Amino acid sequence: MTELGARRMPSWPQAEKTQIDQLRELAVALLSDNMHRGTGSLGISPYHKPSKWTMAGTAVTVRTRGGDNLLTLRALDYCRPGDVLVIDAGGDVSNAIVGGIITAGAAMLGLAGMVLDGAIRDVAEIREREFPVYARGVSHRGPYKNGPGEINVPVCIGGMVVQPGDIIVGDQDGLLAFPASEAATLIQQALVQQGKEQQQMDEINQGRWDRSFIAALEARAVN
Repeated sequence: MTELGARRMPSWPQAEKTQIDQLRELAVALLSDNMHRGTGSLGISPYHKPSKWTMAGTAVTVRTRGGDNLLTLRALDYCRPGDVLVIDAGGDVSNAIVGGIITAGAAMLGLAGMVLDGAIRDVAEIREREFPVYARGVSHRGPYKNGPGEINVPVCIGGMVVQPGDIIVGDQDGLLAFPASEAATLIQQALVQQGKEQQQMDEINQGRWDRSFIAALEARAVN
């Protein structure tokens, strides 16, 4: 279906599995630091049980009216194992878009996670599972199922634009999205930084910490 305002576009090719596996072992902060620290979502929080793994997968996107989940339900048919379902409900938290049943079903289908700029419910149940669920807020009031909405179109999640087919990652610090074509370079940069940070942590654990770099930072500071 291609009618404007009700588009349902095919899902984009999935990112390479080797890259997704690498991203699952990298903190979102490491990736963010190598994207100039000015991108990523704001105001979207994790509600699932913390895990040592970073959520990572290819974005299947939904734009829907606040408080309505008809297109969210249909979008599950566009998701493959390893995808992340990304739902733009305009930040509306008056009615929950998903709850315990839909998130459990998404996990059963093999999704890597769900991200909503909207509300969820059944939080106590969701917190018992490691299946990643990110949302703007919580409401006990259930969803309408009237539409309209669009599938696999550009969306905005907490101020972060997500294109269908982007890689989206998330951990307890937040969410970040970027084109799959940038993944290899970003992973390499993050691994280099991870090594540098581990060296500092090793020094601290040994009771020493070289802070000479601070003088260089002060020298270049613009007042």
